[in-house]
Amino acid sequence: MDRICAFIWSLLLLCTVAVAQERGQSAKGAAEKKKIVFIAGPDSHGKGEHEHNGGCTLLAKALNDSLPGVEAVIVRNGWPRDKSVLDNAAAIVFYLDGGGSDHLELVHAAEMEQLTSRGTGIVNLHFSLEVDAKAGGERFLKWIGGYFETNWSVNPVWEASFASFPDHPVARGVKPFTIRDEWYYHMRFPADMKGITPILQALPPESTLKQPDGTHSNNPAVREAVLVRKEMQALAWAFERPDGGRGFGFTGGHMHRNWQDDNFRKLVLNAIVWAAKMEIPPEGVPSATPTDNELNALTKRVP
Repeated sequence: MDRICAFIWSLLLLCTVAVAQERGQSAKGAAEKKKIVFIAGPDSHGKGEHEHNGGCTLLAKALNDSLPGVEAVIVRNGWPRDKSVLDNAAAIVFYLDGGGSDHLELVHAAEMEQLTSRGTGIVNLHFSLEVDAKAGGERFLKWIGGYFETNWSVNPVWEASFASFPDHPVARGVKPFTIRDEWYYHMRFPADMKGITPILQALPPESTLKQPDGTHSNNPAVREAVLVRKEMQALAWAFERPDGGRGFGFTGGHMHRNWQDDNFRKLVLNAIVWAAKMEIPPEGVPSATPTDNELNALTKRVP
């Protein structure tokens, strides 16, 4: 009888240890997940354009579904009220309306400096790239390597073709593609382009510079660069900060339907993962192509 009791006790002890180890491994796995925070501004423009909430929802779901080591969370309609959500963030993705000195990242510049000093990756999509040059130009050059500067950069809608890509992790698995979007170009970069790798480049057609000179439409400098010198324009770029952190800028993203393009979507997912200092799969971050119904469901406005 004593032997039977001892045997049963041994089994119970082994089971307890196994459960404890399993829980410990689960907790360790959860602790090791890289947190990626999406900050989605209010939706703006008409339906199907500047769908910040829908775009962030789609991208965050793709990351959570395909990469077990990621915990992607979304903060909607501005800076998080509970700032603890940014604690230990490996990367922050801004998809929102930018513009002047009241840009969300400038309003919270002190917190942005703290985050980047800790190595947090920063990703800016589309309109979030525009910032007042005097108020925030230097900060954006420091955080992500470039930005949209009024009276220098332009924002026409045009069809850009991308036939080749650099040997860079962000371009893994991305195949040549052509897509129409509001592709900003003639972005403001440092003269030496130190730390910057253009990922998407194209030469805009002359038709993109038919508008009169204006803050966003045309200017002598952009005409000289594109029409005279025929300079390829960087529409997306990866930036390795001197402090070891990473930044990424992507000028597309105006049109919600473009997230259905597998290469367009993959490049942005790759970039987010790269900014978080995670390994990108050899064929890029996988994700299912959203159907029309799925895409339309994401255009419901979030209050």
